[in-house]
Amino acid sequence: MTDDPDGRDEGSREGDKRDDEVRGARRIPGPRAAADDFDLDRFTPPPKAADDFDPDRFTPPPKAADDFDPDRFTPPPKAADDFDPDRFAPPPKAVPVTQEHDAGPPASKLPHRVLKALLGAWALTACSAAETDAVEAHLTECAPCADEALRLRDAVGLLHTDRSLDLDPMLRSRVLENCLSRRPAKIPVPEWASPYDAETARLDALLRDIGDSEWHAPVRLKWFEGERGVNRKTTVAGVIGHLMTVDGLVSTALGLDDPLAESVPDAPRRGSGLPMAPTHRTETYWSAARRPPTRTVREPWRDQSHTLIRTVSFAGRGVSDLSVSYGDFALPLQDALLDRAFECWVHAGDIAEAVDYPYEPPSAAHLHRMIDLAARLLPAALAERRRAGLAGPARHLVTAGSPGRSLHLEVEGSGGGNWYIALDSPAALGSPDHTVAQVALDGVEFCQLVAGHVPPVEAAAGQRGDRDAIRDVLFAAASLSRL
Repeated sequence: MTDDPDGRDEGSREGDKRDDEVRGARRIPGPRAAADDFDLDRFTPPPKAADDFDPDRFTPPPKAADDFDPDRFTPPPKAADDFDPDRFAPPPKAVPVTQEHDAGPPASKLPHRVLKALLGAWALTACSAAETDAVEAHLTECAPCADEALRLRDAVGLLHTDRSLDLDPMLRSRVLENCLSRRPAKIPVPEWASPYDAETARLDALLRDIGDSEWHAPVRLKWFEGERGVNRKTTVAGVIGHLMTVDGLVSTALGLDDPLAESVPDAPRRGSGLPMAPTHRTETYWSAARRPPTRTVREPWRDQSHTLIRTVSFAGRGVSDLSVSYGDFALPLQDALLDRAFECWVHAGDIAEAVDYPYEPPSAAHLHRMIDLAARLLPAALAERRRAGLAGPARHLVTAGSPGRSLHLEVEGSGGGNWYIALDSPAALGSPDHTVAQVALDGVEFCQLVAGHVPPVEAAAGQRGDRDAIRDVLFAAASLSRL
């Protein structure tokens, strides 16, 4: 070997030359260290398991309510009571729809499916002005959508009704009238019995709607005796028992069972032996009851009314003149059923007032019949009061059937009309030419007077002529009332 000026031998220079040749080449990584030689200081560990949880490196979740930190919490918007007007930005004002600035596309640009989807909002008047114009323009061109719009508008009307939800008491009568007009019944109800049929049906509809406790609601019955009004306290069930007992007079006249016989021990079911006067019959029924009547009285009362209507319907025309005894007086069957219809309506009003239930007067045609019956009974009632010394003496007696001194009774409103009441004799004929006084009343008010619910001195809305005759007739009308 030769010496190098740098003092290195030739072998050393050759080694450096080889090092320079491999310095620029890609280096192959060395073998991985064994587990024993692993350098933990150069290793980034994976996230620790739950058991090795490091609280210093963990970002905790929001604290619970008990650990709530108010300094790290961003509060929600304030409630209405904490409203901050300085932080509230009002919404932009609505822009009125004009020809220059329209709130929506014109009707011609909205597709059919969009217009159909707007029908519900249109029925609720929830569309904008532009949408309303678009829908209404479309309805003139599309028949299916127009039909659907009408159905939706009718449905909305039902949702916003202000009417009472109670059924109209005359609904049954109208339904039956419509049905019978399409197909008349083989055995129709006589016309003179139709008021009783209608009023018992209306009262039954009221009774179906009241609860068990309301059958014991107190009811004060009012009528007129002599010169003053009297009253008697009972219950709703007691009123129905009273109606059933007095209706028994008609049952007896027709040869049917008397309901009072079931309340009185050892009493015959038909014929004599039972009281005939309505007041006496009612007192007997109430006193014979072992316990106060309950709603169980409704079924026998309703069965009885159905039986009466069915019996007179099958009996034919001649039965209308059958005499029905009320003890101290009698009425033809057709007038007796009209009297029972009147009392049914009056006491139904008493019950409705006790249970706070709406109740309407009878139909005009039936009300007119009731007023006519009372007007026909007035001359006899006036003569009875005159015999008792409660009315002025007769002034001009005439023969039976001749016109005599009369009072013009003018009844206004539903069921009204004009009647002329004979003043001096029940057999005299009322005449417009012999009128000495006139009284004007409303139809329902006149019926309330006849029922003893209105004092005679407060009844007449208009009076003219002989004051004594007016007073005698008004008091005679009130005397027609009874328990």
